[in-house]
Amino acid sequence: MLKFLLPIILSGGLLAQYAQAGAQREEYLSDSVASSLRRTIADRIEPKLIFSSQAEANAWLNEMSGRLAGRIPDEFVRRKLLTAIHYEATRAGLDPQMVLGLIHVESRFNRYAISPVGARGLMQVMPFWQRAIGTPEQSLFDMNTNLRYGCSILRHYLNIENGDLFRALGRYNGSLGKAEYPNLVYSAWKGYYDWNTKLAQGYTQ
Repeated sequence: MLKFLLPIILSGGLLAQYAQAGAQREEYLSDSVASSLRRTIADRIEPKLIFSSQAEANAWLNEMSGRLAGRIPDEFVRRKLLTAIHYEATRAGLDPQMVLGLIHVESRFNRYAISPVGARGLMQVMPFWQRAIGTPEQSLFDMNTNLRYGCSILRHYLNIENGDLFRALGRYNGSLGKAEYPNLVYSAWKGYYDWNTKLAQGYTQ
């Protein structure tokens, strides 16, 4: 059940204040959870769009590519990134639009972003996760690797919080129980990347 407050107006200054996130706190992982996360991270399947029809997939990709054009000028790079985001989010049981909102807040789609606390890449993953569930050779600046880590970690937090996205986002940001970060993600999600079946039908008719 979502417990977001009213959406916060997105402004450059306000986003900058909280876009230092990804300060996940290192916590104990049971052997079974760690093993499951390791398998997820190690599984290298080529990303692909997962929709009920190719027409809907094309409509989503074209629409989201247009929305990101101002941030990522290269169309090939945009489409490759969007395909990876949709695949990794769907694979983890997350809403791709929500993940787009999270990336918007975390890194502004800068794959080389580093926060003051050391979080890295698109989804601002903390390096301790490499020790916990990955390998030192995996680069958190690699697009696919970062998305796989970030989506797997958020899925893990959702499982811990019994599906409570507000609390899961708080864990992801290292600010559990505080509303600012979940509200920013929710506002970016709904303000910039909202997508639904009716909208898709309008594009494909």
